[in-house]
Amino acid sequence: MIPKHKYTIIFLIALMFSGTMIAQNHPIMKDPFAHTFSIVARDSVTGEMAVGVQSHWFSVGPLVAWGKSGVGVVATQSFVNPAYGPNGLKLMEEGKTAAQALEKLLAEDDGEAYRQVAFFRL
Repeated sequence: MIPKHKYTIIFLIALMFSGTMIAQNHPIMKDPFAHTFSIVARDSVTGEMAVGVQSHWFSVGPLVAWGKSGVGVVATQSFVNPAYGPNGLKLMEEGKTAAQALEKLLAEDDGEAYRQVAFFRL
């Protein structure tokens, strides 16, 4: 049996590659080799979480990785909506689950089909 924290990493790797395949086949994507990869990690002992990002694009970290101690983390990439970070963390801090916070923000976003995003709450 795979520990729960391993599922998080597996999910994010799958998210990265599925988004890459979608972007390569979408007419808005002009350069199929300009990729961004994010990973969310959680320490199963301490509960600490972090977001890491690697990209072809210079200095994407301030737009991609968001976190708040005691609340959770948000990783948003592709055609970034930078409001997902602070707004998602605020919703989770107010008691929404990660899924509820993400669902609310996606419902209010006309560009939701172009987003690659993951929310995780402590």
